[in-house]
Amino acid sequence: MTNLPISPRHLDRLADGIDRLSAAIGRAVAWCLLFMVLAEFALVLMRYVLGVGSIWLQESVVYAHASLFMLAAAWTLAADTHVRVDVFYADASPRAKALVDLLGALLLLLPFALTLVYLSFPYVARSWALLEGSRETSGLPAVFLLKTLIPLFAALLALQGIAQALRAALVLAGGGRVPAR
Repeated sequence: MTNLPISPRHLDRLADGIDRLSAAIGRAVAWCLLFMVLAEFALVLMRYVLGVGSIWLQESVVYAHASLFMLAAAWTLAADTHVRVDVFYADASPRAKALVDLLGALLLLLPFALTLVYLSFPYVARSWALLEGSRETSGLPAVFLLKTLIPLFAALLALQGIAQALRAALVLAGGGRVPAR
């Protein structure tokens, strides 16, 4: 434990900082849910009571939905509320759980997230170069912002995966606290 080049306390604080960032972003975008409910209610009233529609309001619900799910994904990973098939994991020892978490983060989550950032970058860059807008005449003129959520989602997940890997490595090294699950 003492032969680590960086102290376990610093690694734990780094993981805590990543958790705080994920939580702050998650709490901020959680307000999108309230907007989605109110906007969808307004759309239904407009369509069935007033007989009118609004493409920009419909698209704004899609934008809010995408923002909520893509930007809050890291927060749900930090809170361990993602779906987990825990046939063996639930009864495993803290060291076994840490090993699964470490291997999962390093071999599955981080490669996926980094590949998604890499592959989505040209797609998003093209959209930004065109300042891509809606295909609909009265739609939102900011499709490029919507597409930007893709690499942002992956980057936030990668950061949270790093925090998860750090905590698991600290548990395996004997100097970390076991996450409450």
